Amino acid sequence: MMIRNRIFATYYSKLKYMIKNTQNESSNSRVKVGISQGDINGVGYEIMIKSFFDNRIFDELTPIVFGMSKVASYHRKTLDIKDFSFNIIKKPEQANHKRANIINCQEEEVIIDLGKSTEIAGKMSLQSLECAIQCLKNNEIDVLVTAPINKENIQSDEFNFPGHTEYLAQKFETENYLMLMVSNNLRIGAITGHIPIKDVSSNLSKELIYSKINVLNKSLKKDFAICKPKIAILSLNPHAGDKGLIGSEDTEIVTPSIKKAFDDGIMAFGPYPADGFFGISNYQKFDGILAMYHDQAMIPFKTLSFDSGVNFTAGLPIIRTSPAHGTAYDIAGKNQASPSSFLQAIYLAVDIFRNRQMHNKINSNPLKFGSSEKNGDAKKND
Repeated sequence: MMIRNRIFATYYSKLKYMIKNTQNESSNSRVKVGISQGDINGVGYEIMIKSFFDNRIFDELTPIVFGMSKVASYHRKTLDIKDFSFNIIKKPEQANHKRANIINCQEEEVIIDLGKSTEIAGKMSLQSLECAIQCLKNNEIDVLVTAPINKENIQSDEFNFPGHTEYLAQKFETENYLMLMVSNNLRIGAITGHIPIKDVSSNLSKELIYSKINVLNKSLKKDFAICKPKIAILSLNPHAGDKGLIGSEDTEIVTPSIKKAFDDGIMAFGPYPADGFFGISNYQKFDGILAMYHDQAMIPFKTLSFDSGVNFTAGLPIIRTSPAHGTAYDIAGKNQASPSSFLQAIYLAVDIFRNRQMHNKINSNPLKFGSSEKNGDAKKND
């Protein structure tokens, strides 16, 4: 036991030193946060301007909006905000680290119709997104934060997806990904994502559930710096099927998937009936939660964390976050939108960027516990 404790103490001290050095290095360089403007008729620019009004945000990050300075000015005047303006640049490398920057993705005049879904708003949403993604691929920005889009008016030959998540997965050639809703220590993902309720059961498979568990487990380690995450999986049917009385999917598909994950070293547990799981605050005991379908995840999440919730796409090679709310047409231009969720999306993106830096550095400098002979002795003395 003494040998094992000594080995662990050495490892722990090296790990703390490495983490401290990584944090010190990263704190000296601001993270370049690329931001797509979203729907110009929604609250996107309002929450941006309110977020950047406090200069303290520039201490650790440099925001770069991909949009239109004229649209930004229109929103600023509508909100009657006088002491704010974007720094107009042409390339991310020109960004002023003490200002909120904007790159004009279009020079033509556009009509802004606050609170309404228009074709031009959809086109500009996509154009902004494409500009940001290109800069992300070129390593000109570090992370991407997407302002809310209208999922109907953005549809086109170039964008035929139910949302940002699926679009970004294709752009970055990722098959195994997960829409993960985050608010502090609450992290909930949906296994089947944006599909109709009637198709949920037929889309579930052991392979799909296992792959999502695996994506979440890896993300919790790499993106959230949790060494041994505990994951809860919710049941598809009420009462987890009541041993087949209310559906057989939980017994035949969900449970074997959890067992396989657990046997492979993932701390996965369940399936838990969703109503009791949240009703008795069981969710607080886990680092991550997987729901079977969209609303099973979103209803409890937005009930608990609507103002501070963030949408994070786990499994991608890049970092993308977004506020948990939509375009909020009903309050657009009325100076009523809260920037809280958008701010949390920015800070989460920065935190994940730092965590990935730390994770990559640790993995590129593996700490050896000693010879296999010593490890064997340690096991004998356990």
